[in-house]
Amino acid sequence: MKTLEFLLLGKNEAILAILLRLVNADENWNAVAFDNEKDAEEHFQNHKIDIVLLSSGIEDHVEKDFTLFCLEKQPDVEVIEHFGGGSGLLKSEILHRLHLKGKL
Repeated sequence: MKTLEFLLLGKNEAILAILLRLVNADENWNAVAFDNEKDAEEHFQNHKIDIVLLSSGIEDHVEKDFTLFCLEKQPDVEVIEHFGGGSGLLKSEILHRLHLKGKL
């Protein structure tokens, strides 16, 4: 299985750190995390990303603009909103989305 590249964006640094640890715990997943959308956009433009995880604290207009930016630059990217619920829910959300898109 290929390694999936993740970009995490959120404003709560403690939650972002937990998400980063959880995603990177899977041997086939690799994540980077940002608490600033401009830095996230710069990274996104320079790397192939499979999944964007949007975490807590992002303003609605920033979430919408960032999602549109990602889909315009890399139309195959999956953008998932994740605002809590533990590691089991996180992995289930990701695997469910990949299954629906035929990427599993």
